[in-house]
Parts: sequence; C-alpha cells; structure tokens
Amino acid sequence: MSRLRFGIFLAPFHPAGENPTLALQRDLRLIEHLDHCGYDEAWIGEHHSAGSEIIASPEIFIAAAAERTKNIKLGTGVTSLSYHNPLWVAERMVLLDHLTKGRAMLGVGPGSLPTDSAMIGLNPTQTRELLEVNLDVVMRLLTSDEPITVDTGTHKLIDARLHLRPYSEPHFDVAVAAVASPTGPRLAGKHGVGLMSIGATLSSDGFDALAHHWNVMEERAATFGTTVDRAQWRLVGPMHIAETRAQAYKDVEHGIEQWFNYFKKVAAFPQMAVDGGNLEEMINFINSAGIGVIGTPDEAKAQVQRLVDQSGGFGAMLFMAHEWANPEATRRSYELIAQHVMPEFQGQAHSTLAAKQRAMDTRTGHAESQVQAVAHMTAKYEKELADK
Repeated sequence: MSRLRFGIFLAPFHPAGENPTLALQRDLRLIEHLDHCGYDEAWIGEHHSAGSEIIASPEIFIAAAAERTKNIKLGTGVTSLSYHNPLWVAERMVLLDHLTKGRAMLGVGPGSLPTDSAMIGLNPTQTRELLEVNLDVVMRLLTSDEPITVDTGTHKLIDARLHLRPYSEPHFDVAVAAVASPTGPRLAGKHGVGLMSIGATLSSDGFDALAHHWNVMEERAATFGTTVDRAQWRLVGPMHIAETRAQAYKDVEHGIEQWFNYFKKVAAFPQMAVDGGNLEEMINFINSAGIGVIGTPDEAKAQVQRLVDQSGGFGAMLFMAHEWANPEATRRSYELIAQHVMPEFQGQAHSTLAAKQRAMDTRTGHAESQVQAVAHMTAKYEKELADK
C-alpha cells in the first residue's frame, strides 16, 4: 500500500444522563477539527437504544457535518441495513452523494445492539440474514437501471429503481462491517466493495482473523467474478495519545471507566467485551492486550505498523472515537497523531528525514566553506580599502 488513510469511527460513546444536545455539538466540532488536521474519513454510527450511542440517523448527522467541513469524507458507520427498506437507504445515500459532491460513503451492517432490533421484532440471526438480502438490493440499485421486484421478508419492492443516479462514478464507496466472523468479508467479496474490520484489535479473535478476513474476501470475489482492493479495507481500533505516557494516563482518568462499563454492563454486544475492574487495570488492558494505545506517538506508530504486518496491508486506519479524555485533550491526541503518526504511513516523513540526514552528513564541509567564504570577502574588502 502506498498512502495509508486515517480517520475515525464515531459511534458515538457518550455517558448516559449528560446533555445530549451538547454531546452532539461536540461530535460536530470534532469532525471539523479532524478536517482541519487533514484526516481523510469519519464514519458515523446508527443506534436506537442503551442511552450512549445517541445518533439515530447517520445520514442526518453527515448532512450537518458536511456543511461544516471541506475535505473529509463522511460515511455511515454503519447504517443498520437490516432495519430499513433498502430502496430508501439507497435513495438517501444518493442524495447525500450529490449534496456532498462525492464525500458521502455507505457503511452497512446488521445492527450491533439487540435492544435496537428487538423493538422492531427482529433477533440477531434475522438481522444477519436480512443484511445479505438488503445489500444485494442496494448494490443492484446502484449498479443497474433494471427494475427490481423482491420481497425481502420485511419489505416488498415492485419495479423499484433509482430516479437519481449517484454523483460519484460509478457510485460512492460502500463498505461492510465485520468483527470476527466471516459474514462481513463474505458479503464484501461477493459485491467487490470495502470491508470495515471493527473488531480488528478488540479481541484476540478479531486480531487473528485479519489475514483470514482478506482470504475470505478474495475467495468470494473469485467465486462471484468481482475484484477486491486492499485500499478499501479499513481497520478500527482505539487510541489516546499525549506528549508523554504519564500525561496520556492522566488524561483518560476523565472517562475511560464509563466506556468500559458500557460494554461490560449495558451493551449486549459480547464481541466488544473489555476487561478491567479499576482504572489501572483498564489502562493496562488496553495496552497489554494490544487493543489500542494509551501513550505516545511512537507507541501509536508501533500499533499501526503491527496491524499492517498482521493484515498484510490495508487502506485506512480508523480510530474508535471515545471520550476517555476531556474534549481539549482529545483534540490534542488527534493533532499529535496527525503531526507525528500519519506522515510515517503517508510517504511524508521519509523525505524530510532523509534531507535532514544528508545535511548532517555534509555539514562539516559546508560549514567550513561558509567560513572560507566569509574570510574571502573580508580579505577582499580589506584589499579594496588598502588600494584606495
């Protein structure tokens, strides 16, 4: 891979009971900050229960964020496709594609919270089956003008087709979410679209599955006659970075316990289970288990390189957004990553370091020539005075 893209995966994770209006405004300001820092992507989640992940429509949030930003691409991370009429999902995304002039992306999954799907009478097995059916419909709508008549099990389409073609050619980026199972890479490979490995670091299963995920992608692509591209593979993991490890540890005292407790006691999402009974154990678990980094830019570089090596190469590193630290320290963390980590994987660090080394290697000779030049001009001037 040549240039690794960087971005965030914003669920978001806000403490229940806090002012939700202010929390959503913080999310929008964060996206603006990332745009300013040169991040490539931000993916926004869809959830409907449990009190923390409070964005019900990533499309509406993206529309608001798009008006506040210039360059960053904005994706649904993810649209719980099993909950929706696939025709309307495609229609809404095509509209966003036009409104953002090509900055919108569609991420899809079955829905992560059983407390969401239970309210519409679906269980997790049904949502996974519906994901495959509905994604087939969405991709047919995006890639063909032929009418579609189908009964998905929850919706009936009759001669359905898009009346507005995408702004992007042939269509906006599409990615399928995956944790540890082959469900995501199966579908991504079948349709030749991107893969978003959300559980890339949250468990040993997720980490060990990375190379397997790509093998599944290639096998399905070969079976269905599609092509897959590692540049469209995105890995997700959490980090908080500061100038020193001690400062990073102090920063996360602000909110890391709330994040751990959400996955341990609230969200019925065992694939994201985390361990740690107190603050020290939580911090150690993040670092020692390889889940993420609470530390310095150098440690962040090492984690990204570890994922590159394990996966065989991917296209984008997405940081799982959280509120472990207060807003100021969180923004600083993203600045440090942009300043020190991103150049290492985007071809920008090597050239300046090489130029510095060349200057160091020849400094003595060039410094001496500078001294000789000054001496020469001084002697020349003194001679001019003497010749008057």
